[in-house]
Amino acid sequence: MYLTGSEQTALRGVFALLAQDHAEREIREQLGRALLELLHADQFASFVWNPQAGRFDARVAIHMDPANLDRYDAWHQHHDPITFELQSRRHATRVTEVMPQRELMRTPFFNDFLSRDGLHWGMNLHAFDGSRALGDLRIWRCRARGDFGEHEKALLDLIEPAFIGALQRAQEHGGEAAMAHGELSPREQEVARAVSEGLTDKEIARRLAVGVPTVRTYLRRIFEKLGIERRSALAAWARR
Repeated sequence: MYLTGSEQTALRGVFALLAQDHAEREIREQLGRALLELLHADQFASFVWNPQAGRFDARVAIHMDPANLDRYDAWHQHHDPITFELQSRRHATRVTEVMPQRELMRTPFFNDFLSRDGLHWGMNLHAFDGSRALGDLRIWRCRARGDFGEHEKALLDLIEPAFIGALQRAQEHGGEAAMAHGELSPREQEVARAVSEGLTDKEIARRLAVGVPTVRTYLRRIFEKLGIERRSALAAWARR
């Protein structure tokens, strides 16, 4: 498999990330940002299949409208013509391998959900530990970029074992359960410190090079983990 110099550099960064110990959600978010660069993609989303509830939960998203994702959570995921087939493949799979693009473009799922954020060409990887779903990677390109190819699939397959290992370690170390007792991820600690400095959401977004909705997602998770409701309480916690 031939890799360009930029791909080699990006892959080294991906494997370095996946070798570190992070919370499960942060693994998916940071990997998503790296994959957008590596695969020359535009949008990213990740969920964890909840078999008890029969739904995809714990969403992480980059360059997607939160309101549109709320509609996916509430309705579109239950009328999704592609994701369960992609999930069943257990390896990197292009959307066009499970449904021709022209057929997909005639569905409400495409017209009422995907196209709203410019998602046109997609590729998924669903990670499993045996029969247990660990999390997925949903990478999308805008129409002008063209579909993913075998090379991009091979890159994602190359990453899969390290991705699975990182998620397994996160869960073994307590993962989300440990975080619920007040342990913040490094990124969340950055947000907490910024709040203690009196920065607004927009200023925090500029400092971290993320969108304002991402900052508000971090804040919501921080409030839940620490059991607080106000920025002033978070600022006091961060100063301590």
